[in-house]
Amino acid sequence: MSTALSDTKQAAAVDDFLCFAIYSAGHAFNRVYKPLLEALGLTYPQYLVMVALWAKDDQTVGKLGATLFLESSTLTPLLKRLEALGLIARQRDPADERQVRVRLTETGSALRDKARDVPQCLLAASGMSLDALRGLQAQISTLRDNLLKSTG
Repeated sequence: MSTALSDTKQAAAVDDFLCFAIYSAGHAFNRVYKPLLEALGLTYPQYLVMVALWAKDDQTVGKLGATLFLESSTLTPLLKRLEALGLIARQRDPADERQVRVRLTETGSALRDKARDVPQCLLAASGMSLDALRGLQAQISTLRDNLLKSTG
């Protein structure tokens, strides 16, 4: 089965692949995010960690990894860098030493106010309505979930 959206009897062009549209849209997002996040002193992956913590502070590394679809080996260096920036604190859970808990510092909490305009800037750059973007996000999330289910 081809992942291209073209007629399978013809050779598929890269523009016919849904995965390429999503991949290249990711690059376009990064171009929009880059100056916004540089002003905050964050990379995009670091921003995602901060957004997850702003939504719910005091999480385990495992919970953050599950939320962000990141392996511990990828997440740990991000957390170390955020800790070095003074935005988060990591501490072993006293109730379960195997767990590491991640909490926002005062500086990390305060950064939320500076980041408040980022979503609105992305909305404006998209040229789409909020409802259209929410619908697209829901469809892409469903696609992601279905693809993950298909791989076991």
